[in-house]
Amino acid sequence: MARKASTRRRPRSGSSYRRVKKRSCYFCDSKISYVDYKDITLLRRYISDARAKIRGRRSTGNCQRHQNAVARAIKNAREMALLPYTNL
Repeated sequence: MARKASTRRRPRSGSSYRRVKKRSCYFCDSKISYVDYKDITLLRRYISDARAKIRGRRSTGNCQRHQNAVARAIKNAREMALLPYTNL
């Protein structure tokens, strides 16, 4: 029996598909070992403008270890009323 042709489209060379360069982790590059919850200017980079949500790893480029540390620091800063829960 003959195999069915795949219906999935594959990107061709020269097509409009773009490879996006993976962003490097800011904390690994800067050799920052501890993410401080009191550093508000740094933490504001990792929350969205509209709803003050914590941005994901794909958009920030952080590694898993530092993304977890950033999320924990943002949550601590919110408890201490240094960062807002929402920007309404």
